[in-house]
Amino acid sequence: MDEVIQVTQWLSSITPRKKAKLFFFATHADAPSPMVGSNDVDTHEETQLPLATTVALHNFKNIDEFLKKKVNTFSCYNVIENEITKTDYEYLRFYSACKYLDVVPPFLDLEKISAIQNKFEMTDEERDYRLLLDSADLVLEKVCDSLKPAGVSQMWTALRKDRNLIRGVKTIDIIGFFVDPNPTGIKECLFFFIVRFLQKADKINRVNTNRLERLIAQCDESSSCEEGKTIDFIIDSLRFYPTELYPFGFCLIMCVIEGRDGAVQEIEKTMEISRHLGMITHTEKNPTKETIELVKKELMKPKYQFYSSFTCWFMSHGDSNSMVLADGETIEREWFLTSFPDISTFQLKPKVFFMVSCRGANKFSLKGDEFEGQSATCDYYDIGSALIRNRMLDITDSVRDISYVQPMMDTLVAYSTILDHLSGRANTHGSIYVDRACVLMSENISRGRSLTEILEHLSQDLHEILQETMDEDRIVYKQACHYDSFFRKTLKLPYTRHPKEDVHSAPQ
Repeated sequence: MDEVIQVTQWLSSITPRKKAKLFFFATHADAPSPMVGSNDVDTHEETQLPLATTVALHNFKNIDEFLKKKVNTFSCYNVIENEITKTDYEYLRFYSACKYLDVVPPFLDLEKISAIQNKFEMTDEERDYRLLLDSADLVLEKVCDSLKPAGVSQMWTALRKDRNLIRGVKTIDIIGFFVDPNPTGIKECLFFFIVRFLQKADKINRVNTNRLERLIAQCDESSSCEEGKTIDFIIDSLRFYPTELYPFGFCLIMCVIEGRDGAVQEIEKTMEISRHLGMITHTEKNPTKETIELVKKELMKPKYQFYSSFTCWFMSHGDSNSMVLADGETIEREWFLTSFPDISTFQLKPKVFFMVSCRGANKFSLKGDEFEGQSATCDYYDIGSALIRNRMLDITDSVRDISYVQPMMDTLVAYSTILDHLSGRANTHGSIYVDRACVLMSENISRGRSLTEILEHLSQDLHEILQETMDEDRIVYKQACHYDSFFRKTLKLPYTRHPKEDVHSAPQ
C-alpha cells in the first residue's frame, strides 16, 4: 500500500484527544542537549503554533501535518552507528508515546528503534517503552484529564491577564481571549499550549510548577474539576516528584564485602527492595575509587536522561569523615556526596543516597537494668495552620528564577547513624539499618507513603532496637539514624510495583 495512504489511514484512526496528547509527548520540552543534530534554533513555531491554530480554528489540520512530518522523517532516517543524534532521541520518544497511547503506526520500522536502542547501549531491561516516556509529561497529562473544559478555559483567562508574561507573543493572540474548549480534543490542546508556553518562558519545569499551580488555584472548583477531583487534589499531584510508570528509577548498590559480616545479605536485601519498587539496579561489589569514577562516567551517558530518579546505597566501614573502600583506601564522604548530584543526566530529578557505615566509635550506651521495662510517652500538640499574612513580603515573578539550580538541590542523603557514632550490624544479616529500611519500604508500597515519611518511621523503629557490641565488653546501645534533605518536592513510593515487559526488545 502507498505510504501516503497508510499515514492518512493511521491519522484517521486516532481520536482528537489522543492526537493532542501524542503531539504533546512528541514535543517534549526537556530534550537532552547538546546532541548531534541539535541546535539553539527556537522551536516556538513547531511546538506552539499547531496547538494555537487548533484551538482557534477547532481544526486538527496543523497537528496532523506535524505528525505526518514526524512519520516521514523517521521513515527516511538512516540510523548512523555510534553517533547519537537528536532524531534518535525524538524517534524513541515518539515511539514510546505511540505505544503508551496505543496508536503505533503499523508501518513504523521497529528495527530502527532497536538499532537506536543499541546506540544508547540499553540493556534488555531498559528497552521497555515505559522508560522512554517522560514522567513529568505523564503527570501533566493526568492534571489535564482531571480538569473539565471550563477549568482549562479559566486557566487561560487567568494567564491572559498577566500582561507582562504574554506581551508580544503571537500565538497568544492567535488563540484570542475567549475560547470554546468543549469540542473533543480542544481542551487538551489548550492545556498543553499553556504548559509548553510556560516551559518556553522559563516559568515552570519538572520541579518548579508554582506558576502552573497558581493558574489552577484560580479556577472555580464546582465547574472546573472532573467528578471525584478537587482543586486541592490536582495541585497536590504537582507537588510530588514525577516518577510515573516503570521504572521508578535507577538504583546503584555499592557494597564493601571484605571484613564486613553479613555484607552479602545487605546486597540481596537492597537488590530485592529496589526491584520490588520497580527500579533498574546495578551492583558494584568491593568498590574502589577507580570503580566510583567509572560509575560516574557511566551515569553521564545519554540513556540515563530517560530515568526519573536515582538511588544509591553505599555500604562500608567508615569514620566521621570518610568511608573505607575494598582496597583499604578511604574516600571523603563529602566528596562522594557532592560529586554524584552534579551529574547532568539526573538534574531536576530526585537523588537519594543511603550511607551505611560507622561515623565514629561513640555509642549511646544503656547501663545496668534501668532501661528494662521502661517506656516513654510524649504529648502531641495541635498547631494551627493559619498564619497572619499581613505585613508579609510580596514576592513577585520579577524576582523569581528557575534557570540556575544549586547542584545539591533535589538530593536526599540518609545516614545509618549520627556523626561520631557506630552503625550496628548483625553477624549473619549485615546492617540492621539496611534490614529495617528494606522491610519498611516493602511494607509501604501501595499505601501512598512518601520516602521521608518512611525514613521518619525508620528512625523510630531503629531507635527502639537494643544492640550489643561484639567485643568482650558487650555494651548495650541504641542507634539513631537521620537524613539531610534538599528536596523541593515530595518523593512518593509507587502505589503498585511496575514489572518489566516480557518482551525486552522493541515490542511488536
